[in-house]
Amino acid sequence: MKTITCYLDFISPYAYLAFEALPQSLMGVSHCMVYKPVLFAAMLKHHGQLGPAEIAGKREWTYRQVLWQAKQLSVVLDMPLSHPFNPLALLRLAVACSSDGEPNRYVCDTLFKHVWQGGAAADDATRLLALTAQLAPARSVDDPAVKAQLKANTEEAIARGAFGVPTFCVDDKVFWGLDALPMMRAYLDGDQWFDTAWDAAASIQQGTKR
Repeated sequence: MKTITCYLDFISPYAYLAFEALPQSLMGVSHCMVYKPVLFAAMLKHHGQLGPAEIAGKREWTYRQVLWQAKQLSVVLDMPLSHPFNPLALLRLAVACSSDGEPNRYVCDTLFKHVWQGGAAADDATRLLALTAQLAPARSVDDPAVKAQLKANTEEAIARGAFGVPTFCVDDKVFWGLDALPMMRAYLDGDQWFDTAWDAAASIQQGTKR
């Protein structure tokens, strides 16, 4: 049985859609799923990049694409009142709901729906209080250990090769994004393509650098 580690940030609509698509994508595969909240902004900073919603043109395309993909997947997706927003409170709440920084699927589902269903402000203080009461975390979101665990999750993801969310790590393989789910399923099914093509693709020399 393979362990799949899913690194996610509730700020990402792609992470939400992938989360919703996971059960069907992995149907029939014996696996252990581990969810680890990470701070996407810290990943972007590490790699010297801007987020999709921070780039004119790409921002509009991102929202159009995820709304279309949600329609194709029959998933309810309503854009929050504003985006991007500061997701730290939500990430710390997720971490606080477990003793090891690995919230269960129910917690992640509740947090994703808080952001991506209803069209309200994801960081509204009143809503956050109600959400915290609903999830009843075992630890305080202000616990230094909770903050440290979120940081550790993010650093772990970067160390494993993650550069965005959602990222799925299986063995030494890193799969990024909603559209990587079929590829990950092929790996889990033992597709022999991975025996040669995976490493060969990484050996291509870089030409022009900017």
